[in-house]
Amino acid sequence: MKKRSPRAARLTLVCALAALVLAPAAGADLSVGVADDHPKESPAVAGTFYDTMKDVGLKENRITILWDSSSPTTIDHRDAVAHAVAVAVADGVRVTLALYPERARAITEGAGAPGDFAAWAALVARTFPQVKDFIIGNEPNKSRFWQPQFNANGTPAACKAYESLLAASYDALKSVDRNITVIGVGLGPRGTDNARAKGNLSISPVRCIRDLGRAYRASKRKRPIMDELSYHPHPSLATDKLETGYPWPNAGIPNLARVKQAVWDAFHGTAQPTFEEAGMPRGPLRTLKLRLNEVGWQVDIPPAHRSAYYGKESIVTTDEGNQAAIYGNLIPLLACDPAVKSALFFNLVDEENLDRWQSGLLRADWTRRPSYAIVKGSILAGQTRCGGRPVAWRHSAKPVGVHVGFLGGSRARSDRNRAWSFVAGSEEGTLYTAGLFRVRRPGRVSPTVRATIRRALRTGRVRGAALKSRGRLVGGWDKVIAFPSKRLRAGFYVYAASVVAEMNPARKATYLGVPFAVGAPNRAKKPLSTR
Repeated sequence: MKKRSPRAARLTLVCALAALVLAPAAGADLSVGVADDHPKESPAVAGTFYDTMKDVGLKENRITILWDSSSPTTIDHRDAVAHAVAVAVADGVRVTLALYPERARAITEGAGAPGDFAAWAALVARTFPQVKDFIIGNEPNKSRFWQPQFNANGTPAACKAYESLLAASYDALKSVDRNITVIGVGLGPRGTDNARAKGNLSISPVRCIRDLGRAYRASKRKRPIMDELSYHPHPSLATDKLETGYPWPNAGIPNLARVKQAVWDAFHGTAQPTFEEAGMPRGPLRTLKLRLNEVGWQVDIPPAHRSAYYGKESIVTTDEGNQAAIYGNLIPLLACDPAVKSALFFNLVDEENLDRWQSGLLRADWTRRPSYAIVKGSILAGQTRCGGRPVAWRHSAKPVGVHVGFLGGSRARSDRNRAWSFVAGSEEGTLYTAGLFRVRRPGRVSPTVRATIRRALRTGRVRGAALKSRGRLVGGWDKVIAFPSKRLRAGFYVYAASVVAEMNPARKATYLGVPFAVGAPNRAKKPLSTR
């Protein structure tokens, strides 16, 4: 296989400190905030913390509360959370609570655990009635937060099991207040999909969404399991540019269409809403919204501020100037995606341990990074409202980004030739069935013969093909599809391939080449039929 050049989205990078106020477009403002537990962990700084958020123009803070299955009715840091919520409300900051188990096996190994957790989630909602936004779970596609990731036979397990937790929590929270927004998954942006991986057992976001949808359909549920979807599009490397995404089936900021398509594949036609589509009439269900509840580029620490930190850095970081430019460009970019409701920087203030996260607008000593002024300027300039062309997304009915190169076109081949192949690739994982078919004449393939070839390919038996091949296309890679070595009888032949999306077999397409001659067809005996 040969790696294709990545087709990252063409991003228009905008200076966040521009003095020009962008002309507003239709649609709601992007909610910009942070995901930061400082007000919970250090209640004495809550006032300063939220005053700082107010100064920047940040509107939302996500706070985590962990569930201890050994004490299933206890709310950890209850008083501190109550104080943080009260101070946030006074400063006009909306609090989102992220609820998930403290132990990675708390749900899968505890009898009645989904119900116990859901009852606890309802208790949290009743305890903090000012809070209307709840995230259920945190990166269940990673072994750090959910185990097991895979069954003993190597099949994925985590996201299927998580579905029951989300469904139970949805019902419990809605019973407290029907106006509560239940936010699902908190999905991590990458996974190995390898049950034998050493140290990184994880499931890719696209496959996690697929498994979530399969479990939902199998449950025969007639209600949604989430009002919004939480996603964490951290970069693969802190040195990545904003426009650098992930190869399929992982997904970063430039690959959000991949997440939307995965949700459509998983849930369309069910009671669970999917994302709004451009040019499509609104259905009876509310459309899903996307919350980017964690995003951050980690930076190195200037020597003058290192005394505020301890430990040793474990990754390659970027510099503060690059972080500032990325954060400023991120806001107007996401503001033009109607599906994205909010974007939360992770964190506002750095963690002191260098083995943790240093991606905030403030250093651990609370001094301001360049990103502080950049983000503040972007918000003041009105860049939380789309000033350009909104993203127009629609689901694909076919495999995404398939390209087939039938090399040689209509050029004649020798009847001594034994090598037969063509090149194909796709932007997502697909399965293909290919054949080399003998046809009666050159030129355009008739509709009848085309239909016969399509049926032959899609049955899988490839009846009537002189040569056949089956296999898989890895998303983002090109592959030489080679047929068995064989000399062919003189005649006219055409390459054909049927390609099916791995995530949704209903998305498929057939591709035909141009008929070409092998040997001297006019001297050939009776040609093979494609029927």
